[in-house]
Amino acid sequence: MFATGIENSYPTIQLPDGSTKRVDEMEKCGFYRHWEEDFHLVRELGIEFLRFGPPYYKTHLGPGRYDWEFSDLTFHKLKKMGIAPIVDLCHFGVPDWIGSFQNRDFPRLFAEYAGALAARYPWLKFFTPINEIMIAARFSASFGWWNERLKDDRSFVNALHNLAKANVLAMHSILQVHPKAIFILSEASEFNHPINPSCTPAAYAYNQRRFLSLDLTFGHPVSFDMYEFLMDNGMKREEYHWFCNNHRKQHCIMGTDYYEMNEQLVLSDRSTTPSGEIFGYYVITHQYFDRYHLPVMHTETNLPDAERAPSWIRKEWANAHRLREDGVPLVGFTYYSLTDQVDWDSALVGDNGNVNPLGLYDLNRKIRPAGETYREIIREWRDILPTQSHSLYLNC
Repeated sequence: MFATGIENSYPTIQLPDGSTKRVDEMEKCGFYRHWEEDFHLVRELGIEFLRFGPPYYKTHLGPGRYDWEFSDLTFHKLKKMGIAPIVDLCHFGVPDWIGSFQNRDFPRLFAEYAGALAARYPWLKFFTPINEIMIAARFSASFGWWNERLKDDRSFVNALHNLAKANVLAMHSILQVHPKAIFILSEASEFNHPINPSCTPAAYAYNQRRFLSLDLTFGHPVSFDMYEFLMDNGMKREEYHWFCNNHRKQHCIMGTDYYEMNEQLVLSDRSTTPSGEIFGYYVITHQYFDRYHLPVMHTETNLPDAERAPSWIRKEWANAHRLREDGVPLVGFTYYSLTDQVDWDSALVGDNGNVNPLGLYDLNRKIRPAGETYREIIREWRDILPTQSHSLYLNC
């Protein structure tokens, strides 16, 4: 499943004057104006799968209230063009009326939305209910950057609980409508390296914590240290066991996202700093596969350097292909996103209008060398590795 994506982050941030603002990457990148052209660019590359979803905050207007106008236009166009959406339902933000990821009503409300969307578009097959749960919880409730902008472990655990529960409940709602739906769960694949022996205990804890979002989603037992961490920071025992008893792991593909910044050095004060690529996608994804034993899809990668991006794509593809050759059931690869993005150099916190050259096309919709390279990989490999012929596609 060769794929790309429409970057559709929409967290709220705080501006220097103390006011808050919604950051909408689809607006910043011109997608609302160029969506039809962008879909044609997907086809030009030979891509048949697109990570895309309507903006949640604009579509879910209140309990049981939805605005489907933009969704109708875009999903019907994709269906007509023969592009299979991997439907991205929540990408780093919630509607204003829900508030933030601290809202304990969010999981139930989000599940209602997911079920309504699945019922309206019954031909949809692939879903990512909540994108990168760990990143959403960490940036919103641990780093203090987005949405609730909190910086403590208790808020982080509450956000993590709500996001993971919303993810699972959304699967339940979608499966009631489409019993053969497949969930491609995009999550950051990470590793923390101790810079010296004294940092080893902190690195060990961080390397256990990186699994929490998927442990909860898949009902996988957490380590004893992580169980204490969850209980000490507000999760109740029955809430933890709810995940063990309600997961839908059998319908899931484990999506692993990998960027240069996904590996960190742990310093003496327990802080971290990017290490650059040390282990790489192959080693880290194998760690996740060994834990969960699920089919794998490489669901995001890019490089903020237009000149180096083609070699990065080939390296990531080589890692993905080697995983498959070595017995990991890898079913797809994604370069993210279709076009350049805006202000990700500041993790969207700085509303500066900086264009980041991360796309297969620039914001004038001119192909970048990365796009040419990806098109070549797809053309050369699509008949060797299964794409539409894969049983996951046909049997759903």
